Amino acid sequence: MKTRELTARRIDAYVRSLRAEDRAPSTVEKYRRDINAFAGWLAGRLVTKDLAAQWKNHLLAEGLSPATVNAKLSALNGCFDFLGWQECRVKFLRIQRQLFREKGRELSRQEYERLVGTARDLGRNRLALLMETICSTGIRVSELRCITVEAVRAGQAVIRMKGKIRTILLSRKLCVKLLKYAQKIKAASGEIFLTKSGRSLSRKQIWQEMKSICARAGVEPSKVFPHNLRHLFAIVFYRISRDLVKLADTLGHSSVETTRIYLMSSAAEHAKYLEKLRLVQ
Repeated sequence: MKTRELTARRIDAYVRSLRAEDRAPSTVEKYRRDINAFAGWLAGRLVTKDLAAQWKNHLLAEGLSPATVNAKLSALNGCFDFLGWQECRVKFLRIQRQLFREKGRELSRQEYERLVGTARDLGRNRLALLMETICSTGIRVSELRCITVEAVRAGQAVIRMKGKIRTILLSRKLCVKLLKYAQKIKAASGEIFLTKSGRSLSRKQIWQEMKSICARAGVEPSKVFPHNLRHLFAIVFYRISRDLVKLADTLGHSSVETTRIYLMSSAAEHAKYLEKLRLVQ
């Protein structure tokens, strides 16, 4: 019987299995970090269900949010399943569905427009167009590589992620802008958003570029990150279409329950609903 020792070799094997499943690179790296953190906390001890549960309590004691703890447990349980240690799986924390988004992380349409305008005023046209591309299509940052010259000419991009394939349409106005930009940077084919050395833009680089214009745009840095553009797309799309299933397909969600999270109202909107009840005399 093999001992339940969480070695670097076993962790690497699990990470390779995630890559073979076409998981997003950012997801793979996050899982690796979380599992390495657990291995470090074990300090050489063999894995047991009790120790895994103790790690969960340790994370809570560190002040991590329940959602963050559950995300780390998801990585850990996935590793246990891969290694055949199902009996060591840890139960997730039960979290009641939040009814509204935190004000400090809610990006409004006006703030988005200020960010794009500021990027253009600063001569950072690639950043401005990148933000418009994410926000007008709802794609993930990891899916930007699918925005190619060929896709723009066709007016649609085929996205292959996590073993699934979906096609997204690109608006006529966006295609005109993207083709004009591709011509400017002399890109006749392939990816449009590249570094000067011809590499795909990393999530970290995009994040840093967006953060760097927050002050000039007058937008709180806590609201400015690539995934928030995807959230804004979802909110605007749903307000126009009122079709949750179509939105889920567009975003590439397997479950509409995931899509519902994107549509949480703001705290201010929720407060307005309560006022309209007029139940306080």
